[in-house]
Amino acid sequence: MSLAPSTTQARTLRGRSGEQDAVRRLLDRARDGSGGALLLLGAPGTGRTALLDHAARLAGGFTVLRARGVPAESHLAFSGLHGLLRPVRDAPAQLPRAQAAVLRKALDLGVADGGLALAAAVLDLLSAMAARRPVLACVDDLHHLDAASREVLLFAARRLDGERVALLLASHDDRTAPGGIPSLVLGPLPAAASRELLGDLSPGLGEDLRAALERVAHGNPLALTELAGSLSPGQLAGTSPPPGSPPPGGRLWRAHTARLAGLTGEARHLLLLVAADPSLDTATLVRVAEHPDALLALEPAEGAGIVRAEGDRYAFAEPVMASVVYSGASLARRRAAHRLLADVLDQDHQRLRRAWHRAVALDGPAEELAAELAEAAEAAPPRSGHPEPFLALERAAELTGRGDLKAARLAAAARHASSSGHPRRARSLLARLSTLTVAEDMRGQAELLRGDLELLGGETGNAHDRFLAAAGWLLDRDRPLGVRALVRAAEASYTAGDNRGFLAIARRAAAVRRPDEGPAAELMFEYLAGVAATFRGRHTEAATPLHQVLRLAPAAHGPAMLVWAGAASLLLGQEANALMLATRAVDIARGRGGASALPQLLESVIQAEIWMGRYASVADNAVEGLRLAQETGQLNTAGHHLAWLALTAAVLGDEETCRVRATAALELADAHGLGVVGALGNWALAHLDLAAGRVADAAGRLRAQRRNGHVVVRVMATPIFIEAAARTGDREQAGSALRVLDRWVASTRSPDRLALAARCHALLAGPGEAEELFRHALDLHLRGTCEFETARTQLLYGSALRRDRRPGAAREHLHSALETFERFGARLWVGQARGELRAAGQTVRSTCATRPEQAAGPAARTGRAARSDKSEQLTAQQHQIARMVAEGATNREVAAQLFLSPRTVEHHLRNVFAKLGVRSRVELARLLS
Repeated sequence: MSLAPSTTQARTLRGRSGEQDAVRRLLDRARDGSGGALLLLGAPGTGRTALLDHAARLAGGFTVLRARGVPAESHLAFSGLHGLLRPVRDAPAQLPRAQAAVLRKALDLGVADGGLALAAAVLDLLSAMAARRPVLACVDDLHHLDAASREVLLFAARRLDGERVALLLASHDDRTAPGGIPSLVLGPLPAAASRELLGDLSPGLGEDLRAALERVAHGNPLALTELAGSLSPGQLAGTSPPPGSPPPGGRLWRAHTARLAGLTGEARHLLLLVAADPSLDTATLVRVAEHPDALLALEPAEGAGIVRAEGDRYAFAEPVMASVVYSGASLARRRAAHRLLADVLDQDHQRLRRAWHRAVALDGPAEELAAELAEAAEAAPPRSGHPEPFLALERAAELTGRGDLKAARLAAAARHASSSGHPRRARSLLARLSTLTVAEDMRGQAELLRGDLELLGGETGNAHDRFLAAAGWLLDRDRPLGVRALVRAAEASYTAGDNRGFLAIARRAAAVRRPDEGPAAELMFEYLAGVAATFRGRHTEAATPLHQVLRLAPAAHGPAMLVWAGAASLLLGQEANALMLATRAVDIARGRGGASALPQLLESVIQAEIWMGRYASVADNAVEGLRLAQETGQLNTAGHHLAWLALTAAVLGDEETCRVRATAALELADAHGLGVVGALGNWALAHLDLAAGRVADAAGRLRAQRRNGHVVVRVMATPIFIEAAARTGDREQAGSALRVLDRWVASTRSPDRLALAARCHALLAGPGEAEELFRHALDLHLRGTCEFETARTQLLYGSALRRDRRPGAAREHLHSALETFERFGARLWVGQARGELRAAGQTVRSTCATRPEQAAGPAARTGRAARSDKSEQLTAQQHQIARMVAEGATNREVAAQLFLSPRTVEHHLRNVFAKLGVRSRVELARLLS
């Protein structure tokens, strides 16, 4: 029997699976006679009521009681208890006469004698009811419940162990969290859950509008729901600006304005100033208020949990509240607040903020304000805080009357939005250029930016066409940008796996090249020439322009130039130099605050590290790259990092994770024309097949890729293909692949790559020739840096010696290989090495822990252990998993977000708990907060 209103259809609660599991466990314990209580704490709109409804739906066979705290009744003693027990008004008859009388007196008259009589009577009543069927009691808005009812219910909540009773309480005020009662905090929804919820509410919502709603809602599910429901036809069509706050009059708006209503006018004025400038420090706030005790007016707001002090400034405890405070003020009050702030922000480093407040307040002629704001935005240092330069430039464009100048400022705003990691906003700003008169050079710049955005998150074919169009507009107007557009078009062809397209662009570049090019343009022309010659297999010819790129690199001032120089280093076999250049590019981008560039720049670091066999570092950088790519809307870049993570999972022998990530990468590759991503995903799966002993499968994957796969990845995967083909008897194709590899390797003089070629020759050698080639390969490995490939050569050599009936000689190499594989945590290769040792007549025991992070090397492990902060002991992937779990994500949600299997997440989480010395998710959340 349920005595609560029922919902006929269950509703999916996005991002709350962990909380739903906690509610389910509470009900299961109550069914089994081990009941208890749970307190749900969360801001308005975070889903407390939805979870209570969910509990009621799950409580089949329970007696369900519901009550809600109401502010208008908070002064009426026992009004809350009356609401909870009124549906079972005859139940007190189950109690002894004295207890029944005490309970009826409280419910009928609102009075009770002192002591424990009433609280004990309520507890005994719930117990008596539960003797017939379990009981679920749900109390919403506990903070509004009258104090007498709250005291009685909390008394019962602490004494439900051994009863068939579940008491579920919900409050937005953590001051009501009593001791002895487990609590669960409902934080903001993860980004993925917010997107899913908006997809449920408005399936056809455009990406730009979706992103705007997510910015306003800050992960609050009710805010997302009400925002999606309030959209006008103009907002849905993109002709009207998106909403800047939850809809006035909605449930969330009313909840927040009710909390504000009890504050003084002075407190609300100070809150408006904080909402108008999130960077406002307390010293400046005091200057605006013009008397030293002004901040005392904010104490009630602090006490009510509306704002909290964070260092030298105030911040809203619930970000949505800031938009309610700001939008709820009249236009006149908002403009007055901005004028006050502009007057006190008089330091040089506050120039952008001052111009912003003047522009919003319309404190002067529009054109003058626009010029001041645009100039300040362009001169602002990286990570300058509020407002972001792209917002300032957008506002400047809105105040500009001249069409060409308005277009220039919109284009600049789009450029800043893209570089700061807001690609959707950049696209929206560029779309507004279509209605304006745009100069040819600016049209080319805009098209170049559109190409960049398309290459990061759209289709490579569209990006290629946009880059070529930009080059046509720019080559005669802005030479360096025009050449850059050509290089970017070539990179789009490279990403698509279109070798012919790349070569065609290289020929076009050679045709437009001039003898008096500047250093930057010269570097780009030499880069295209060198890569094109490499793709044609003319490695000797390629060396000259590639060396020219390295000669010009020291004068390069941008990360992109360093990346191209790093690529030239890799083609020349100079892995360490490539890593140095790529790392320098990443450092420059971090210093500039270029969030959008980092995921791509990390790819260049990873490419160098792959050749050096630094797989733990590859995984760390790819995890960071994947996170940043997801946060900045770069689907294609995310695909690259997924593919690299699939490869590192293959090295570690984590079959399930490798397949999950490779499949995700391949799906992106098919949808967006990412030939290089598809090739990397297939390479990862082939490596996994080879490690697992599925030699024919590995050969088949790479054989298909050799026919129409990406040229660079094809060469990188050649050693695996030759090994697999040789072991399956396809010596003809293996020999053909080796001839291609020999030509490139011979031109690089890299000992690691020469060692790989020597190993491949050994695999294809005739009787009596292999041993010398294996020894030569090992000698070359000693001069290189890739320990993992050294171990792979030792394994193959040892296996050959064992088959040649020389077990003693074989064991020496097999032991060395096993030790390296164990140190890297490469469990499938560990299994192969142990199998060979057993076949060579030796029983093998594990002597090294197979933990993936050990591949970082002794120096890195020592440095990590020396750090005092416990969280520094985690790998990048473990830290990301820990952070997501601490924010309330379940294992399945983490697995979906990071493209892992739930089993792998569980494995990592156990290691996190062990490293940090915690025993539960609650302790983890406390530690990381």
